[in-house]
Amino acid sequence: MTLRKTARAGLVGLAAAAMAATAFSAPAQAASDTGPARAGHEATRRAMDAEVKAGIPGITAQARDAKGVWKAASGVGDLTTGAPRGVNDRFRVGSITKSFVATVLLQMEEEGKLSLDDRVEDHLPGLVRGNGNDGREITVRRLLNHTSGLFDYLADEEYLETYIFGEGYLKHRYDTVPPEKHVKVALSHEPLFKPGERFSYSNTNYVLAGLIIEKAGGRTYEAEVRDRIIKPLGLRATSNPGNSIHVPRPGSRHYSKLFASAPDRIDDVTEMNGSQGWADGDIISTAGDLNRFYNALLGGELLSPKQLRAMKTTVSSAEHPDMAYGLGLARFRTSCGTTLWGHGGGMVGSTSLAVSTEDGRHQLAYNRNGDWSTGSPQSIMEAEYCPAAATGSAPERTS
Repeated sequence: MTLRKTARAGLVGLAAAAMAATAFSAPAQAASDTGPARAGHEATRRAMDAEVKAGIPGITAQARDAKGVWKAASGVGDLTTGAPRGVNDRFRVGSITKSFVATVLLQMEEEGKLSLDDRVEDHLPGLVRGNGNDGREITVRRLLNHTSGLFDYLADEEYLETYIFGEGYLKHRYDTVPPEKHVKVALSHEPLFKPGERFSYSNTNYVLAGLIIEKAGGRTYEAEVRDRIIKPLGLRATSNPGNSIHVPRPGSRHYSKLFASAPDRIDDVTEMNGSQGWADGDIISTAGDLNRFYNALLGGELLSPKQLRAMKTTVSSAEHPDMAYGLGLARFRTSCGTTLWGHGGGMVGSTSLAVSTEDGRHQLAYNRNGDWSTGSPQSIMEAEYCPAAATGSAPERTS
């Protein structure tokens, strides 16, 4: 694969993945801040402004800590009108969706509807076969922690050219793409390794996880997420788009650099059929709702202690030495030693990250309405949790 294709495939998987660095001069605007915690987040605000100055159109963020709730936005939400980003913007969260999916499956295990040690074949007989792929050898657990060995459909060059890049994206952005098509694309490739051998991030795993949710529960994946997580937690700004092409208001426009041959070209990619993400990345939410979700998840509101321990049992990633991956939940390590739990995510035109300390007392969620890199992909997270390091002082260690 080319660097560009590797970059976009990583983008849609993890917000922390390396992306080809490009620059774009957007009309920068000063960050707006609200909340009693304003004085404690100067480094985070500067990091947001720096990314906008370097080329990201706009960023919206929310932090929660002992001082209260801090909301901030920097840059623009609409390059045509110059309207600023809003602190309550909704956005496509991409692979942060995986934390929701894994939570549902762990709840189902607690209820006896399935086991993490079930084989994919037990729930989806005959679906994962061919080219050396075998659902009889892959457990649900291996789907959730990305040790299945299944090829990532978002690394398929034909799929990328059709749905992610350039004219292909512009032509097919409104197409309905059923999950079975994603599986078919992945199975056209041989597995990367034997199941359980190592970690390799694959969106295909969570497409299959969504299909297992539907088979075990007898209802749609969207209904299970809504009734088990969204409604009980009161996540009023969180939704599954289904086949809708819109991001509900309030929300900023989403932007992408679709053409490698025109690196300065920016396209508005806000509208796209939600089915092109599905259980591996379709949810729309806000920074505030994401903080509420991870607070509830890590605080034991959604899972029993046993299930939460299973979720936080991680495998290492050679590509990301400062990250380990559990069941739909990643563990990050900052430069000043802070351990965080959460997930990154990206869709065309949108990159996000939501993280929390293990005790849930310090949380951060943010979104960029541009999907290209302007430097370190975790600079805002680092500034929030290691502010002394960001200002050049001795780093402080927290947990």
